[in-house]
Amino acid sequence: MKDKVLLFINGDPPKSFPNLEEYSLIACTDGAFHYLKNLNFPLEKLDFISGDFDSHSGSDENVYENKFIYTPDQDKTDFQKALEIIAEKDFKKVDVFGGSGGEQDHFLGNLTVAFGFKDQLEIKFYDEFSEYYFIPKQFVITGVKDKMISLYPFPVVENITTKGLNWALTNGNLDITSRIGTRNFAVDNEVSIEYEKGDLLLFVGKNYL
Repeated sequence: MKDKVLLFINGDPPKSFPNLEEYSLIACTDGAFHYLKNLNFPLEKLDFISGDFDSHSGSDENVYENKFIYTPDQDKTDFQKALEIIAEKDFKKVDVFGGSGGEQDHFLGNLTVAFGFKDQLEIKFYDEFSEYYFIPKQFVITGVKDKMISLYPFPVVENITTKGLNWALTNGNLDITSRIGTRNFAVDNEVSIEYEKGDLLLFVGKNYL
């Protein structure tokens, strides 16, 4: 199994970059390519740039042309097409920057795309407020005491039990239309979450207190 992928997509640019040495492959969509240039990202580190390139102009097209993967399918988002390329390359873990910010329908669309790949790829989103990702039905996270923890059903989660949160759940249900589990926080260094049915999106934010 290969190691992690770093993927930049066209949301809010990151305030800082992760350690690039932790990744076996680094990629971006063509929209994210613009902000990476403006942030003086080392573009030579990119392994591929995917998209329809309808917004590109200038000398960068010639310099990095060998890294462009043309994906013109208008029935899919650039994020979805980039994930398809990554899955074809047999990677399993993807850290995504630029998934939030800007127009909120774009953010929700990115979550929906990630949901569609949850059985193929371990996708984690990162922004200046939190990291967030879909979790399996039995999950433990450590190093989170005093951090904001939000549980978001996608769209329903049944028989959920948590340990280590200030407001615990015991065999409870969450439903996007009536009850969600946002703005909780960890009182222990370790938080465990178990549920029987549904799909759950976990947000781990900054310190609550």
